[in-house]
Amino acid sequence: MSHTAWRIAILTFLGTALGVLLVANLTLGDKVIDETVPSLYTVADPQFARTMSVMLGPALLPGNRTRALVNGDEIFPDMLRAIRGARKTITFEMYIYWKGSIGEQFSAALAERAQAGVKVHVLIDALGSQKIDPGVLSRMKAAGVQVALYNPVRWNTIARMNNRTHRKIMVVDGTVGYTGGVGIGDEWTGNAQDRDHWRDTHFRLEGPAVAQMQAAFMENWIEVTGEVLHGAEYFPELAEAGRELAQFFVSSPGGGGESAQLLYLMSIAAAGGSIRLSAAYFVPDDNEVRQLVEASRRGVRVQIIVPGPLTDSAAVRRASRSTWGELLRAGVEIYEYQPTFYHVKVMTVDGLWVTVGSTNFDTRSFSTNDEANLNVYDGAFARAQEAIFAADLERSRRITLEEWERRPFTEKLYEYTMGLLSSQL
Repeated sequence: MSHTAWRIAILTFLGTALGVLLVANLTLGDKVIDETVPSLYTVADPQFARTMSVMLGPALLPGNRTRALVNGDEIFPDMLRAIRGARKTITFEMYIYWKGSIGEQFSAALAERAQAGVKVHVLIDALGSQKIDPGVLSRMKAAGVQVALYNPVRWNTIARMNNRTHRKIMVVDGTVGYTGGVGIGDEWTGNAQDRDHWRDTHFRLEGPAVAQMQAAFMENWIEVTGEVLHGAEYFPELAEAGRELAQFFVSSPGGGGESAQLLYLMSIAAAGGSIRLSAAYFVPDDNEVRQLVEASRRGVRVQIIVPGPLTDSAAVRRASRSTWGELLRAGVEIYEYQPTFYHVKVMTVDGLWVTVGSTNFDTRSFSTNDEANLNVYDGAFARAQEAIFAADLERSRRITLEEWERRPFTEKLYEYTMGLLSSQL
């Protein structure tokens, strides 16, 4: 074959690969909820709990206890204590696992337990954790930890490279679980005291719903490894640990990507008095905006905290701001957190219903990523989360309609452009 023919063949291959990559990055999962969900009852109505028990998959189970862990100073010591106390199994799924001190601490704790005979299974997203120290993986594997990567980017996986596991799950001995917004990175350490230490909340769960969390991990472990983990070591009999109704559900493009969106839309539709949304990434589509606007117009106080100027993605912040006009005109209150990057993902409704987990309020979470959320139906727990929200509110700045409308034209143009690309941010 001549040099010219070789060049043509190579250029053709590269062009085809680029085209496939582009299509992959623009292809989303199924998203079928194009209309607002009607408001038929409130969160306080027993019909709400009945509906959420069947619409989202796993049922709301009684007998749970959930504790909020605020910022790294509370989150990481609690998780590491649980790992070091493991006797039988540890299952661990994480989107972000970056190099640094906290990553070293987790890998050392997981490796030590594996060497002690505990069955340790670690699943991390290949793209989200691309900044991991390769030595961390090697040391865990050498100690007997089973490590798997979710959807590594290879030539034969380009068509599905846009699908990531964004889930944050850790279950120890099948009896205690953790989920929320945190990643394994030094940015999450500390107490949100400066721009280098982020604000986040994670949650510790005990009770029957832990089995649902374990099943959520198993879904992706089976997908990646083909290995089925079961038995009493992973799914022990679970006694009641508290008084909360709770459920742990998952969503993914292949298994009903709209489930996470359905959760939020139905929760908003059932709001009768208040919605308090902490949103690390808030880029609603037209239907989600309408749902929030309808809630505000029927008298619900809607308050939303989003990241301020200190963020990990200026493009997402601009895309978010492009959607605020109709919300602000309807009376929705939007606040930007000021001290550091705000990575919290929590919504409370009417002081009764709380959803926490990995899901962001954006198209990527609602239709493309694998996500997982813990829903808790309990007044005491909800009020505790509202108190945390109120504390965050004091460190946030409210954005008024007048300020939003006075944005310079160049800023509006940039935000509008980012809004067009919001599904890929």
